Amino acid sequence: MNMTLDELRREFGGEIVEAGSAEYDAVRGTVFATGSPVGVVRPRSVADVQAVVQYAVASGLALSVRGGGHAFAGFGTNDGGVVLDLSGLADVELLEERRVRIGGGATWGQVADALAPHGLAISSGDTRSVGVGGLTLSGGIGWKVRKYGLALDQLVAAEVVTADGDVVLASVDEHPELFWGLRGGGGNFGVVTAFEFAAHPTTEVFHGKIAFPAAEAAAVLQGWADYVRTAPDELTSIANFANPFLGGPNAPVEIQLTFDSDDATAAAAAIDPIRGLGTVIADDVVLMPYAETLVVGQTPPPGIQLVTRSAFADKESVDDVLRILAEAGALAGSPIIAVRSVGGAVARVAADATAYPYRQAELMFVTTTIGPPPVIEAARPALDALWDRLVPHSTGAYANFLTSATDADVAAIYPAPTHQRLAAVKRAYDPGNLFRGNHNIAVS
Repeated sequence: MNMTLDELRREFGGEIVEAGSAEYDAVRGTVFATGSPVGVVRPRSVADVQAVVQYAVASGLALSVRGGGHAFAGFGTNDGGVVLDLSGLADVELLEERRVRIGGGATWGQVADALAPHGLAISSGDTRSVGVGGLTLSGGIGWKVRKYGLALDQLVAAEVVTADGDVVLASVDEHPELFWGLRGGGGNFGVVTAFEFAAHPTTEVFHGKIAFPAAEAAAVLQGWADYVRTAPDELTSIANFANPFLGGPNAPVEIQLTFDSDDATAAAAAIDPIRGLGTVIADDVVLMPYAETLVVGQTPPPGIQLVTRSAFADKESVDDVLRILAEAGALAGSPIIAVRSVGGAVARVAADATAYPYRQAELMFVTTTIGPPPVIEAARPALDALWDRLVPHSTGAYANFLTSATDADVAAIYPAPTHQRLAAVKRAYDPGNLFRGNHNIAVS
């Protein structure tokens, strides 16, 4: 193995961190997983990425591609394989006509900071340290989602190193099926070394949270869901409740929101109906730069695990889903519950235009259980029982909020027609399934 690494080193212009080196422990894991790869390689060029891909094929080692390293399922590391850490490819370059070229290892915080002086932004997620690649390739639901769509809806081209080591540019005009698959199909098809996005002009935005007592949860949630169905696209919001760190069943219901404009009159007209949903016990909504809405991601302490599950609710299922979640949140030991409003610009894209299939969903909801392994195991029966109640009223799953990558997870993320089309793209660009460290698309 050392000889193989030595052979790679002769063609590789970046950094190689081998197991046993002083830096190894600091780079072998990700935010949510600790791996034991034989080495972590940090390319400085596209040619370096090509060399690593060819090395992985020749050596037969598992290959993990790491952008920001925030995948709940720990895709950015492995045991016994090689990790391709793209953090050295993080340039953000403003091109003509508000197009932005972003290196595959950049984070959304870096992007927001680089675009802010130009009065521009890209609809992304809500966390600074999350990687552009991982978020975009599976969706991208953030504070501009109802006005501008998912992160992947802003993508206009991608530079990709495929399993055979070639570099291709995917867009609607070149390699269109690969481009379709990249927008929702995750990291199944290659290493994206650069993204080109369409940015949009942005102003400061109104952002913050409005909190209500836990006793009013059911009424607030229902009123909120009814309102956001017809709210202006500039308003994107999340309902958070049952947080054990804020009191569990006694935790307030927090409606966190962004109004994507600096127009105070329009903002008040859009936000005041939320304030009228119940007894307001906190309200910190203020005008701020868009980049400041992105939070710093947290790394769990050693020994603490997270289990996240997600699904979507269409209009006819919203009432049942919210009723079940409110009932669960009122019980001791409930998971943290977050419900995100979507719709808006997301729903105006054709269902088959990208590999992200849940365009008509009104809500995406997530449960998160946090604790050491004994706590996780003790909570599992109640969590499973909750999801048994939710399944008949929900559909699919959002890949970016799953801590597992089972066949059932993949089937939930991709309905059969979407999966079949993705499998055809996989056969064309990665028939040997080199890029399997993800919610993997079967090629058989």
